[in-house]
Amino acid sequence: MMGRTIFIDPGRCIGCQACVSACRECDSHRGKSMIHLDYTDEGQSVASLPTVCMHCEDPVAPCAEVCPADAILVTADGVVQQADTTRCIGCANCVNACPFGVPKIDLQAKLQMKCNLCYDRTAYGLAPMCATVCPTGALFYGTAEELQAERPGVQVADSFVFGESEVRTGVAMVVPADRVQWPVPGGLPVVEINGKDVRR
Repeated sequence: MMGRTIFIDPGRCIGCQACVSACRECDSHRGKSMIHLDYTDEGQSVASLPTVCMHCEDPVAPCAEVCPADAILVTADGVVQQADTTRCIGCANCVNACPFGVPKIDLQAKLQMKCNLCYDRTAYGLAPMCATVCPTGALFYGTAEELQAERPGVQVADSFVFGESEVRTGVAMVVPADRVQWPVPGGLPVVEINGKDVRR
């Protein structure tokens, strides 16, 4: 089973944006947030979902695979790094390749930017900034066993299908044990709000 990572629990997100603000404080991209909130039914519901890099494992991160400058490296422990600023050419191949829509291009700097799991913290056993400040635990940092001990009855999904391609990720999505479908179709989380499934 996966080691220490982020688990996204969409049913707990209240849209407070504490994670977005905390991400701006990360030393590798100070001032810019690499996490954003998606609103599942904007205008109809306040339901939201934090979007972070899923650190794809199999196949190797699509963003890294398509980078012509080899600017996106994957660490030995599976963290897909933000593009190396000395190598990135700002071509946006990574943006187009990511099935989760995570990498962004800083148009002024002509550089790719994305979540790197606060590697400056997690490499030393500290939780990422976003998980540290999340008041509801929608972003949980730990092992699957720790999560399941704290929240009995949940399962985690780390396998998502896009068309005929399946992507296994290093970051997982929390899904209710009685509602899970493996793999999660289209990379869309199973979220229940007021007794109704809401899919992004």
